[in-house]
Amino acid sequence: MVSFKELGLVNTREMFAKAIDGGYAIPAFNFNNMEQLQAIIKAAAETRSPVILQVSSGARKYANQTLLRYMAQGAVEYAKELGWENPQIALHLDHGNSFELCKSCVDFGFSSVMIDASSLPYEENIALTRQVVEYAHRFDVTVEAELGVLAGVEDEVVAEESHYTKPEEVIDFATRTGCDSLAISIGTSHGAYKFTPEQCTRDPKTGRLVPPPLAFDVLDEIMKKLPGFPIVLHGSSSVPQEYVDIINANGGRLPDAVGIPEEQLRKAAKSAVCKINIDSDSRLAFTAAVRKVFNEKPGEFDPRKYCGPARDEMEKLYVHKIKEVLGSDGKA
Repeated sequence: MVSFKELGLVNTREMFAKAIDGGYAIPAFNFNNMEQLQAIIKAAAETRSPVILQVSSGARKYANQTLLRYMAQGAVEYAKELGWENPQIALHLDHGNSFELCKSCVDFGFSSVMIDASSLPYEENIALTRQVVEYAHRFDVTVEAELGVLAGVEDEVVAEESHYTKPEEVIDFATRTGCDSLAISIGTSHGAYKFTPEQCTRDPKTGRLVPPPLAFDVLDEIMKKLPGFPIVLHGSSSVPQEYVDIINANGGRLPDAVGIPEEQLRKAAKSAVCKINIDSDSRLAFTAAVRKVFNEKPGEFDPRKYCGPARDEMEKLYVHKIKEVLGSDGKA
């Protein structure tokens, strides 16, 4: 058993309370490798933003759970090396789908876990979430739950259709589970193809897809039912078209990739939404930089020469999200 406190990490309880009071959202960036982690920490240290390092079950298998523990500890020390004296960094399991997985993460030093039982019947969702909460809270680890279903694909999370969270269920769910935060469905979606062309309109000037707006009326109803309760948005990448264009211009094929407009995320960040998940955007930034190097320098084979530019591009993206979208700069 390793406590997250031994690694220098924090849980999300105080983070979220300050975010709700301050009208901003905490960035929750997924990472799979060293370059992503370096970019996240550099951006958070530079902007003095609290940050959540997110690990999906697929990423945990990819990176190895033991290495992840030391990477998280190293991230805290790296932040201090960069001049951030008191780093506010949480290590979070994204979309845990079983009690056993959540327990393992708690035991290996995660400071926060998500149990996603949203695909189960309502009562089964409550029962499994409560089981995870009871175990995690013994070690001061915070728990995120999900009510409602997001469409799209992210690692091992797949759903064909979205189902908005029902505001009439949230009080009962939060009370009976004891969860610390609640992921809701209001129209965001996983992956780089968040909407089909049929769901969108096209900008007559650019020809680009314009996605439908988020269901802020549902969010407003949830906030009325649970005033001051931490709300989470998954599937909130914006799918920057400049990265899509670079990828496509350098041998890629991402037709009609579209995400959540940043102005809608800014609006959400000023509400009780205190955690916004971003994954696909960093994947796009990484891929765009790597494809550009390979196309311009086809003889390059040193990973540092293409992973380095990818890391720099992701750092630029993270700084932009922190300062221009979420408003969490200067909050840690």
